[in-house]
Amino acid sequence: MRQSPLISGIFYILFGFLFTYFAIVNVSDSGWGFWAYMLVLVATFDFGSGIRMMMFHFKLKKAQKK
Repeated sequence: MRQSPLISGIFYILFGFLFTYFAIVNVSDSGWGFWAYMLVLVATFDFGSGIRMMMFHFKLKKAQKK
């Protein structure tokens, strides 16, 4: 059974929040270093993928209604 794009999108967004939290903690502890930038980059990719998956889900549902 395949997983819904909506569920995948929610997981990606949750991981985006998690990596954002880790980046905030890392910056408050040691400033803007390499790992802080990497965490922000990964969080950005996760948010983008999550939004894209959710948009795909709603576009797919709209196409199935027609």
